[in-house]
Amino acid sequence: MFIQAAAGISPQPSFGALLTEPASYAGNRLSCIEPDYSQLIDPKMIRRMSRIIKMGVAAALDCLKTSATEMPGAIITGTAYGCLADTEVFLSKMIENGEELLTPTAFIQSTHNTVGAQIALLLKCHSYNNTFVHRGFSFESALLDAVTLLQEQHASTVLVGGIDELTDTSFALLSRFGLYKKDISSSKTLYDGAAKGTIAGEGAAFFLVAAKHSGKDYAQLNGLYTFYKPRDITDIEKNIQSFLSDHAIGMDDVDLVITGQNGNVHEDAIYEQLAQTTFKGKANAVFKHLCGEYPTATSFALWLAANIIKAGVVPSCTLVNSNNKHPRRILIYNHYQNTHHALYLLSAC
Repeated sequence: MFIQAAAGISPQPSFGALLTEPASYAGNRLSCIEPDYSQLIDPKMIRRMSRIIKMGVAAALDCLKTSATEMPGAIITGTAYGCLADTEVFLSKMIENGEELLTPTAFIQSTHNTVGAQIALLLKCHSYNNTFVHRGFSFESALLDAVTLLQEQHASTVLVGGIDELTDTSFALLSRFGLYKKDISSSKTLYDGAAKGTIAGEGAAFFLVAAKHSGKDYAQLNGLYTFYKPRDITDIEKNIQSFLSDHAIGMDDVDLVITGQNGNVHEDAIYEQLAQTTFKGKANAVFKHLCGEYPTATSFALWLAANIIKAGVVPSCTLVNSNNKHPRRILIYNHYQNTHHALYLLSAC
């Protein structure tokens, strides 16, 4: 399918532009740089929206604006955590008020499909609307659903996005599991040294996809493949080779590989082994030092890849090694906690 437009809100100045001067963060937590929402959303509506809803709605509306599309044929979102801030408000009020005199607003806005619903309400879109909550496959499931809709001709365009937020409470809870580095001076040093843990992130990215070429598309999404809990590195290599073979290409046909290193020595070992075998000699870019680690971080990677193909330039802040080519075919490989593995193949239109 063809990516007609892409919009992202992330810890980087990514809203409306490809990365030029990346932001650097101290510590192990990255928070989104939020735009001026009043440029896209009615200020009266903004007051009633939580942070994740504002990010999702703004990214979706900017995506539609970029493509000059007033109404998508369907809206599909993927999120692992949902609206955490509203969930926390509702649960806190439940405890404080002894389960009495509870206002339903926070509960209504805490469900995982709230972002997709708000987008539909603002657009007055009565078409297909679905939200996937599949942990590290949440965004991939949303994209696969979009592919199905387009192939079955139930929609001509689909607005699809991945979004997750980080709150003080969720950060504290996830930190207890030892997911994040304790001593890190800057996000720029994420890949320095071999240590356990990564940095926490968040973000919202939306894409308008279609089955037909419009003449002004960012890129073509040729393939998407997921696999769960591979046995070992050999199994991973076989899945990658099988994915490329299904599209009648080999690694020699790939100009750039974007991989999901997150600074965790145990999880990055997979990427390092692949760099010596399947990906040996290929131009390589990384992205999680820019957006942090979260279940739908591949939506940021897809946003990055689509913009790289459109602009014909790979941001220097992402490159591990380069072959000085203008990338026309990009392979994205990411795994989330070595359980949820995803592959994307994009090419120039």
